[in-house]
Formats: sequence, C-alpha cells, structure tokens
Amino acid sequence: MIQTSTVQMLNDRTSRCTVCAQRKCPAFTLIESMVVIVAIGLFAIMAMINLFELFRKNTFKAQAEEFVSTMQAAASAAAESDRRYEVIIDLIEQSYTLRQITTPDLLEVLEEEVIVKNDFSDNCRADYVLFDDLQSTDENHQTARFRAGRAGWQYGGKIVLLDKNEQPYSVVVNRLSRIVTLKEGDVEFLLPKAKDELPF
Repeated sequence: MIQTSTVQMLNDRTSRCTVCAQRKCPAFTLIESMVVIVAIGLFAIMAMINLFELFRKNTFKAQAEEFVSTMQAAASAAAESDRRYEVIIDLIEQSYTLRQITTPDLLEVLEEEVIVKNDFSDNCRADYVLFDDLQSTDENHQTARFRAGRAGWQYGGKIVLLDKNEQPYSVVVNRLSRIVTLKEGDVEFLLPKAKDELPF
C-alpha cells in the first residue's frame, strides 16, 4: 500500500512536469527575476551618479575650485619643465583657457596649444582682474593673461569671482610663491610703501 501511494505521487509529479513542459509555461525563475532587478538597480545608480555630478559642477565652490586648480596646474607644469603656460581669462565671453605657449607671438592662440577651455556660469562669473602692478581690466581691456614659467608667475594679481548672490571671492595669484588661493571677499593687496611713509 505504501509502495503504491509513493508510485502514485511520483506519477503525479512527472505528469505535472510534462504538462507544464508541453504548455511551455511563461514564468520567470527566481534567478532571472533577481538578475533583472540588479540590472535595473545598476542603471538607477549610474543615473543618480551622473545627476549628482551635474549638480556638483554647477555649484559656485566646484567651479571656483576647478578654476583655481587650472591656475595651479599651469604653475606646477611650468615649474617642472622648461615650458611656459598661460591662463587667459576672457571677461566678455566669461571663459578661461589654459594653454602651453609654443610660438613667439603671445597673442595668437593655436588650437594645438589649448589644454583646458572652460566657461564660467551664472553661479560663478568673473567680475574683474587686478594685477599686482595695479593694472586692471576695464572696458578697453577685457582679457587678462597670467603667464607662468620656470621662475614662477610673470605677474601676480587677483581675479574677483561673483557667486549667484553677487558675493565676491578672490582668486589670489602669488608671484613669489606660485601658490593660487581662493579667499572670501574682495581682498586688498599689500602695496609697497613710499620712502616718506616708512618710520625709519
């Protein structure tokens, strides 16, 4: 009796399997479902990373730090080689370009010289440039050029950036130490004193 019930159960199982195989039941297995869920999850994570990267690049701090690192890259590359580099800041176009100087004509920028070309945005825009010899950008001079060689920056100065709330920040280019820093506010230069201003 036990043997007949066992045989009958086995027959029931095999008949169900053959019926399902004959009808080709359209069903996902657990593994197939898990693979699909993992793939959808990976696509969602990649989309979120790209979206966060886009938001991060549009913040003032990220754009200002990217500009500072471009300036610092010019000074570092020039210090490590015999090449000269130049960062060109265009206040009308609201853009900046890092290039390696390869020709004697400093005003001509060749396409193969350009290393980095970026734009400022409404969140971070260049207001004006003041060099350490007190030459400034004005309505006649809307392009500022900072050149770096093995000895350091040809000119020091500051580039004043404005955030979306019109708050000023200064990118200070130190001619003596090659260091480029970002400081809050419109910083003042330490100017040399005249002979009659000195106490001794």
